[in-house]
Amino acid sequence: MAKKAAEIKVTETLNKPDRELDMSLRPTRFADFVGQARARERLELAVEAARKRGDVLDHVLLFGPPGLGKTTLAFILAEAMGVNIKVTSGPVIDKPGDLAGLLTGLEKGDVLFVDEIHRMQKAVEEYLYAAMEDFVIDIMIDQGPNARSVRLELKKFTLIGATTRSGLLSAPLRSRFGLANRLDYYGTEDLRTIVKRSALILDVDVDDAGAAEIAGRSRGTPRIANNLLRRVRDYAQVKADNKITQTAADKALEMLDIDKHGLDEMDKRILETIAVKFSGGAVGISNLAVSVGEESDTLEEVYEPYLIQEGYLQRTPKGRVVTPLGYERLGLKSRGGGPARQGELRLE
Repeated sequence: MAKKAAEIKVTETLNKPDRELDMSLRPTRFADFVGQARARERLELAVEAARKRGDVLDHVLLFGPPGLGKTTLAFILAEAMGVNIKVTSGPVIDKPGDLAGLLTGLEKGDVLFVDEIHRMQKAVEEYLYAAMEDFVIDIMIDQGPNARSVRLELKKFTLIGATTRSGLLSAPLRSRFGLANRLDYYGTEDLRTIVKRSALILDVDVDDAGAAEIAGRSRGTPRIANNLLRRVRDYAQVKADNKITQTAADKALEMLDIDKHGLDEMDKRILETIAVKFSGGAVGISNLAVSVGEESDTLEEVYEPYLIQEGYLQRTPKGRVVTPLGYERLGLKSRGGGPARQGELRLE
């Protein structure tokens, strides 16, 4: 059993030792994890049931956009079960021998957390099937006429897989996860709570209006909220007597080119490129990536989900199209209120 991590009680009187223990800002138990109520409820129930049976937690798949807490939940699950956790990433495991080394080093009940599991090599993934289902792994020894298979018995373990692109998981792998949970973007109120908790840990004073200002521009993502809080903290320490108010937060985020709707410089560049250079769309992802100077995978995984969810961008069979709301956010108009033809755009 892993040594229990010190519990961090988040209250308005968070003390200094607690802050020093959790400078990463990650919660370490379910009680401190804000948001994702349905997923958290299911996972807490599974943990409690497994502990009462004295059994190992079933394999867990966590999927959703980046920055929503997949890694944090993996560590919370290991902590709740009182076991060790090993962390790796799909692209890192190049060959079956790498996987065998990880699995044979696990004790009963331990957690193997594989981030970006959809990027795992196909040959490695096939070895994982038997490991997840029967807790065995077959390794080939030698080559040619002397080749033989050796079966290794594994101790029962829990695999937690995280992915931002669940559609790329093969059906055989996905079906072997007993618990599959999607993480969705957070509401402003949950993000405000996260900002206030993080501010206590970072030892910076933030009022409700200042926390709400940061939360409202965080694109529904706790990771972004915490990153923005750190930058606003720097501004407050230099220019606002170490106190984050709505005015201080607004000025700091304005310096970062993040507007009232959470759109940053790259978001606006994407929308403006489609609206102006490509006459509102439709434009393919490859052309768009070249035009804005960013990798297509980054556009699809980091920027597009938020722009589409907020209604600024649409994916069509022919490509990406800016919506009327997208034009409105850019301060652009088109005849008829829809995607404009070349030469019809004008600044308000």
